[in-house]
Parts: sequence; C-alpha cells; structure tokens
Amino acid sequence: MARAALTRDEVLDAAADLVKQHGPDALTMRRLAAGLGTAVTSIYWHVGNRESLLDALVERTVADLGEIRPSGRTPAQRIVSVARALRRQLRDHPHLIAMVHERGLTERMFLPAQQALVREAHAAGLQGAGAADLVRAVQFQVVGYVLVERNRERAPVQRPGEEELWSAAPTGGDPALARALAGPVDTERLFAMSVRALVRSLLPPAASE
Repeated sequence: MARAALTRDEVLDAAADLVKQHGPDALTMRRLAAGLGTAVTSIYWHVGNRESLLDALVERTVADLGEIRPSGRTPAQRIVSVARALRRQLRDHPHLIAMVHERGLTERMFLPAQQALVREAHAAGLQGAGAADLVRAVQFQVVGYVLVERNRERAPVQRPGEEELWSAAPTGGDPALARALAGPVDTERLFAMSVRALVRSLLPPAASE
C-alpha cells in the first residue's frame, strides 16, 4: 500500500521525537527520512535544510510554551498552575529547550508564561515593581528547581547516600526528621509547596489563598 502524502507537521513531529530521545546531534536528514519511510528529498521539500528544520523546531517549542493556560479559582492558584505547567514543559523537552537557548530565544520563549503571570498579579492587586518581582521570582524558582532536579538525576550514585548520612547525623532529638531526609524526595510535592509559599509571600494577604 502506498504511503499517504507526508505533511510538514509529520516531519516536525518525527524530528522533535528524535531530538527529545537522542539530542540535536542525532537529527540528520537521512535518519529522519528513514524513520518516516520517505526519501531525503521529500524532507527537504517540506522543511528545507537541516538548519531550517532546527529553526522550525525552535519556533514550535516557543509556540508550545505559549499555550500554557492558568487554572484555579484564585490568582494564587492560577499562578501556581502556571509554574507547574512551565516546569513540566521544561522537564519534558530539555533538548528542544536547549536549542531555543542556543539560538538566543530564551526570553521570547518565556514571554507567554510571564504575560500569564502578569495577568494574575494584576488580578491579585499587584502593580509595577511588585508585579515584576512576582513574575521573576516565580520564573527563577521554576528554572532553578528544574536545574537542580536534572543535576540530581544525572549525578553518579552517591556513597555514602542520604540514608547512611542521616542515620548517624545529629538531629536534635528529631528522629522523624532523619527518616524523612533519608527517604526519597517527592519532587512534585516539594515544588508545589515551595511555589505556594513563594506566592503567598509576594501577594497581598487577601489574594494569597
């Protein structure tokens, strides 16, 4: 059976999957064509050369980050939802995000999320420098947290590990603390907790819940 006509979106989807799984260096026109079951000339016809393809992937990644939609009943809840969505995007597409950064489009990539945060800051009664502080603090919290997560995930096995260290470390008569610090980190819960605390500290009291 003949293959259905290839579309530009299919090419970009396949290219994004290759980059996501193996990094930008794995993206060659020949490998992409083989994965799609088509000729290399067909890939060129749809997206141009490799640099044009990378530019298209960057543009799509920037657009995807612009699709973050706040959810929740209050400004505080909606701000936290933006932070959580942004973290998921950064974690799910590290190679594509790196490509955006290498092409000098990082600030443009973050602009839609910043604009969503500005709207919620205004809804909470923040203006001017106070609103700007909220936007930047949330963005820095998200980016910093993701960097720490990735560093932990890529680090070599630690010897001694936290469990061994905290089994012998003084805890001021708080054995529950030692058990908690010796256990695995629930990164999702910790992230949500830290962002909520940050947002409460920056919003007016009436809008912080």
